[in-house]
Amino acid sequence: LSRLKIEANRANADQRLQSADEYDKENVSDFALWKAWREEDGENFWESPWGRGRPGWHIECSAMSMRYLGPSFDLHSGGIDLIFPHHENEIAQSEGATGKPFARHWFHIAHLRVEDKKMSKSLGNLYTVDDVKSWGFEAQDLRYVLLSGHYRQPLNFRKDALKAGQSALSRFKHLAAALPVPSANAVADRGWGPFRAVFEALCEDLNTSKALGALHSAAGDLEKGLKSGSLSEDAERAAADGLANAVETFGFDLTTYGQVSRSSEIPDGVQQKAAERQVAREAKDWGRADALRDELLEMGWVVKDTPDGPELNPA
Repeated sequence: LSRLKIEANRANADQRLQSADEYDKENVSDFALWKAWREEDGENFWESPWGRGRPGWHIECSAMSMRYLGPSFDLHSGGIDLIFPHHENEIAQSEGATGKPFARHWFHIAHLRVEDKKMSKSLGNLYTVDDVKSWGFEAQDLRYVLLSGHYRQPLNFRKDALKAGQSALSRFKHLAAALPVPSANAVADRGWGPFRAVFEALCEDLNTSKALGALHSAAGDLEKGLKSGSLSEDAERAAADGLANAVETFGFDLTTYGQVSRSSEIPDGVQQKAAERQVAREAKDWGRADALRDELLEMGWVVKDTPDGPELNPA
């Protein structure tokens, strides 16, 4: 049902299934619809025609899907690690119960890695959006990074990638400012103009990586055209509508981009590090002061020394 070759995945699947379902299976692809009550289960049971017990752990997703979406629905998503056994078992039990197709399309997402390692609290590389903001970046910078890879391929998140997102979004904002105001119905009408390749890339299995590349390519051509003055008024208007469409499709808002960092308060950790640097400077410990300046830059803040003391600005 999941179109995986069970024999080729038997060893890995068997290990995962044994850790997931607490019962012996004659076949690696077997799974439980109902688990009989055991004394150690305590009050964790329901009465049924088969005696006390509880549903198998795959049942909950089928139950919730059918409750809110009906026996058949369009799109089911999840991590790539859920293809087998969880999603395969959802299909089996749901279609076995209803006789109807369960989900018409499946959207499986590859894993996210951080700094070349698996993301986990124990490794200290589990970051939140608040962490990203404390480094001097915006949520849109993070969105850009997460869209830079295809959803079917693992994405390796690095802090320095946020700078690339920041640079790209600043570029698009400057380009938008150099073009006419988009038509009021530009997004509704989906006029892509010179950004048509962005739409075509997204039609290729949501290839966001290729689409962002097309966005940059079209932006480069437009920048050259604006600089040389070779674009007609109609071409500029089409470009404005197309750019508005493209950035809206990605979920970017260029009208607000760049305002968050300028208006937000400086995080406590950044202020503390700047104070430590000032102490090092007063002690003429220039090596320590330079190291702290670099640390502040990694956090997304530039420190400028003035007669009134250090001045902090988003990088």
